[in-house]
Amino acid sequence: MVMRGIRGAVMATANETEAIATATKALLQEIILVNPTLATADIASVFFTVTDDLNASYPALAARELGWHDVPLLCAREIPVPGSMPMCIRVLIHWNTPLPQNDVQHVYLGETARLRPDLPRANGAWAGEA
Repeated sequence: MVMRGIRGAVMATANETEAIATATKALLQEIILVNPTLATADIASVFFTVTDDLNASYPALAARELGWHDVPLLCAREIPVPGSMPMCIRVLIHWNTPLPQNDVQHVYLGETARLRPDLPRANGAWAGEA
């Protein structure tokens, strides 16, 4: 088995604990939906980043609330590039899987689809968006 990366992003609607949790859960649930063989037992680690305007909570807390108790989780700040997308939560999941990398589905919800328009899962709105 090899390790593959799953990428994704979502925008929080506000710098509030609930908004960060809601957005993070929506992103992780969609990643699980489109990668049906993904099991937390096969996740080596998860790395979240948030933009500077999101500091009310850690995205990792939302993953714990989804039951990801044995998965190593880490949060950090995204590089503050001028003009970059605000209120953005990004994730990189390190997944032990026999799937080839081109069978792994990445998920960019709502406005974050602009970050990766080349990906098929970078196309949809989610319920948390206004």
